[in-house]
Amino acid sequence: MGRKLLTEHINVEGIDTFEVYRKHGGYRSVEKALKTMTPDEVVEEVKKSGLRGRGGAGFPTGMKWSFLAKPEGVPRYLVCNADESEPGTFKDRQLMSKLPHLLIEGMITGSYALGARTSYIYIRGELLYVLRILEKAIAEAYAAGFLGENILGSGYSLDLHVHPGGGAYICGEETALLESLEGKRGNPRNKPPFPAVQGLYARPTVVNNVESIAAVPVIVNEGATSTLKSALAKARALSLFPLAAT
Repeated sequence: MGRKLLTEHINVEGIDTFEVYRKHGGYRSVEKALKTMTPDEVVEEVKKSGLRGRGGAGFPTGMKWSFLAKPEGVPRYLVCNADESEPGTFKDRQLMSKLPHLLIEGMITGSYALGARTSYIYIRGELLYVLRILEKAIAEAYAAGFLGENILGSGYSLDLHVHPGGGAYICGEETALLESLEGKRGNPRNKPPFPAVQGLYARPTVVNNVESIAAVPVIVNEGATSTLKSALAKARALSLFPLAAT
């Protein structure tokens, strides 16, 4: 059976805390990306990995990142779509409640790659207990210097926020989610313009699923080729949470 790339440490006691997560290799991708890679190199690594959106559409994640408009002096955003509202779905909830720092690490590394200085996790409104877990983990990441100003002395800064949704099923659609995040009624927008050009607050925005973002640290740490081989072996073994199915 192939290795479970995302859930390898999910049953480790205390893995939801910064201290334990760090002892098991947590936040290495942030260190590697900020100290040894350019943002474009991170995007290229994700593109080469073959990672596809895990929210249902299956669009190549790296390609989606490469579409992000980068006008000079204009803020950009990375938004995590954690509005898991399909009946019987639970994979994102499991990752957030058991491995909150994995998602946060992915948000930091992904935000660096996209040039985002403020990012959001939009979570299903009914999952208040998961929201509290994420808020605690985010506070730990701030205290450890992995969020906030001048992360690891790199000159890169990031603020990360968790936003509870209003309980509307339609907010799982990315443009309706952005409307809700702006404090409006969660109605889908007409496209074009696409979020990569005019998303949150009419600024360039990437919206990715929880599992997609949680896969980024593995890709950066192990390299696209190694990660893809492991993911394919795991998918063939019908293991949980396949990273790529192609």
